[in-house]
Amino acid sequence: MGHWRQLLLVYILAVGVLAGSAYTMYVHYDFSHSLDTRSYLSMARGEFRGVSITRRYRVVVPAVAAAVAWPVEQVYARIWPQRAATDWPLRLAFYLVNTLVLAGAGVLLFRSCVLYGASPGAAVLAMLAVLTSRWAVYTAGLPLVDSLYLLVFALAFYGARSGSAMALAACILLGPHAKESFIFLVPWLLWFGHRALPWPRQVALLVVSGVLAYAVRHWIDAQVGAPPQESLNNALDHLHNLTYSLRRLLSVKGAGEIFSIFGFFWLPLLAGWRGGGAHWWQPVGRGGAALLAVVVVHMLLSGDLGRMGYLAAPVFAVVLSLLLTRHPLFRWLWVTPASQLPAES
Repeated sequence: MGHWRQLLLVYILAVGVLAGSAYTMYVHYDFSHSLDTRSYLSMARGEFRGVSITRRYRVVVPAVAAAVAWPVEQVYARIWPQRAATDWPLRLAFYLVNTLVLAGAGVLLFRSCVLYGASPGAAVLAMLAVLTSRWAVYTAGLPLVDSLYLLVFALAFYGARSGSAMALAACILLGPHAKESFIFLVPWLLWFGHRALPWPRQVALLVVSGVLAYAVRHWIDAQVGAPPQESLNNALDHLHNLTYSLRRLLSVKGAGEIFSIFGFFWLPLLAGWRGGGAHWWQPVGRGGAALLAVVVVHMLLSGDLGRMGYLAAPVFAVVLSLLLTRHPLFRWLWVTPASQLPAES
């Protein structure tokens, strides 16, 4: 099967899994207690005043959703006139955009698994384990921007492994506009991504991306009348989350929150560890361990352990796929049934 045809089929599978599981979230979610979703809906409408400084510069997904919402609204006006003037077209646009972006991240996870030596079948299963997480359902179904940030992490991990300069460049250009905490991923990119994109080129792209991000921030601050030092004060405020996050991480509730990121898909890793887990971890090496350290920093500073922990998906997918490929416990997955063997001549 051709390479691009295979990737297209994987992408369609990823879209199907996400669209089906996130649909209920999109239709039935109660927005009354979610400040995040209300903020991004306001941003998509071009209304930045009143939006928390933590969220108001993450404009890419809301802007794309706003563009998608216009044709959706025309359809709504014909089929459901009573809904056309509500948030429904915009909510549907976020659902479509986030599903497609998250599926793109899933394809990159699949490719990363294969590049690390997993079989295509195991790579697909690992991708599905990530895309059926409760955080994937939450991210795809709601007006949020986490899908783009997971795509950034997937681009980083894939680009460093494959040597793809295009993937690293896309990661750097999108990163600062996805979330401000992208700055913690930059040292990882410079160290582990230099084979794909030499340091001078990375620095040049980081400068370009930083200038664009600053221009966006300046424009938004001018709209809302925010003082420049407000961003610095907000960044320093996140340091106060460290103590809370550490206490939560070391509690029973914190352990449950970590387990809930990938749920029962953690269990194969435990089985593999019992059978010599270091063998399945070794291929991801220092790059994988360092990326997990970056994720831990995100978790501690945000206070949202599960949501930020989901950024570990690239490493988790690779380790799980290698386990499914090589561990004797899962050998039955790849045995061809006797009924499908070629007939003897």
